[in-house]
Amino acid sequence: MLTFVFEMRLSLNMIERLSKLIALLTIVVLVGCSETSEKNITYFGGKIINPKVNYVVLFDYQTAIDTFYLDQNNNFLGELPSLKEGLFYFRHSNEHQYIYLKPKDSVLIRLNTWDFDESLVFSGKGAQRNNLLIDCFLDSEKEEKQFFSFYDLDPESFTRKVDAIEEIKLKKYKEYTTKNPDESENFLKVFKIALTYPLYGHVENYPLVHRMKKHDVSHEVNKDFYKHREKITSSQDSIIYYSAYRNYVVNNIYNIVYSHGHKTDSDEFTIDLLKTINHKITNEDFKNRLLRQAMLSHFYRQSTCQYNPKTFETYFSLSTNSSDENLITRLLNDTKRLNVGKKVTDFRITDYNHTDRSITTLIKKKNSFVYFWNPQYSSRDYINSRIYYLTRKFPTIKFIGVKIDGNATGRLKKIDIKSQYYLTPNSDANEFLTSKMPRALIINNKGVLINGYASLASDNTYKQLKELSKK
Repeated sequence: MLTFVFEMRLSLNMIERLSKLIALLTIVVLVGCSETSEKNITYFGGKIINPKVNYVVLFDYQTAIDTFYLDQNNNFLGELPSLKEGLFYFRHSNEHQYIYLKPKDSVLIRLNTWDFDESLVFSGKGAQRNNLLIDCFLDSEKEEKQFFSFYDLDPESFTRKVDAIEEIKLKKYKEYTTKNPDESENFLKVFKIALTYPLYGHVENYPLVHRMKKHDVSHEVNKDFYKHREKITSSQDSIIYYSAYRNYVVNNIYNIVYSHGHKTDSDEFTIDLLKTINHKITNEDFKNRLLRQAMLSHFYRQSTCQYNPKTFETYFSLSTNSSDENLITRLLNDTKRLNVGKKVTDFRITDYNHTDRSITTLIKKKNSFVYFWNPQYSSRDYINSRIYYLTRKFPTIKFIGVKIDGNATGRLKKIDIKSQYYLTPNSDANEFLTSKMPRALIINNKGVLINGYASLASDNTYKQLKELSKK
């Protein structure tokens, strides 16, 4: 009989989590050692505390390998015959995290969905690698907060900060390779990426974020600023979905385009970005995702109904995903449904007492901001914080929130329910929301549309609201 035992972790986080790991000892795999060796079976299991659904799905890139169902104690265990070594990820409800597996590993996870990443621990054969990777992930999240202030520094001071952190990370890498001389090259590659690529991503972010925060173009960087690029191995399609690698690739592309001198809200920037994505990314699925995201960002950066046909022609010439192309087409058509400079045509929205209300009656003689949101695409936390900020910044403007494809559940908790509504299928508003993507209308006190495709995050929206509030 084989009983899982714990392997010692390299990080200090192990000490803090040791008490949580003890619970995993209750999960025992009833399989003979010789039988496991002969069949080359890999085991994956664990315990989910406060589960949101009754299963865990293991993925290899976009392909679901297997689904493991929780028992009455919220434990699960599965066999994976003939599994090839590599990086995978598992998903529970809308959360996911990465896991590195080798043939004959027996890896258990334990996590609490209330604190998904921070509570995640691994035990069993193969756990040490995965505890290293989750520690890298958590460390990179902490560094995000550090670097927010580092972006204020001049290039030389910023580089010194980066070099100091990199030295610590490479020391960890060397210590591990010294203690584990037989570790596979494939895992060492992933481990080094997990350690260093988030750091290099901050370097790629520096020029744009520094300028945005400091409004200073005098701090130019030289080629030595990007010395990390000599260490980068590009076109690693096998791990393109790994966040540490993927985020670096995206940051690098945006930085290259930004260095060409385009304004980030311009058509020139988006066209250059689309072409650069097409040139640098070989994985077709990932390329399509980035092309789609570039176009969606273009809509929300510009925050206007006006559009340049050349930008869309470029996108459609490069994308090979028909579903994405249909979405962008619907977005484009939606912008044409409302006419800036003319009075808004009436449509009905429903309040949380199930009463249909006329939008023209609600906004009559009031400068208004009508924002449509979709929980599939919008973070409730972001909308709450942004609307809270805008309503206090512009108290004379009437704010109306409308949930797309909504019903009397799932409202925004931190916003006055009297200013919240939802759309029923028979509302005429659905005619300009065929994409189901978020958008907002800025309307003056005469009922005239000022902007038919405003974005909560856009500087252009803020400027228009500021100007409207003076009238």
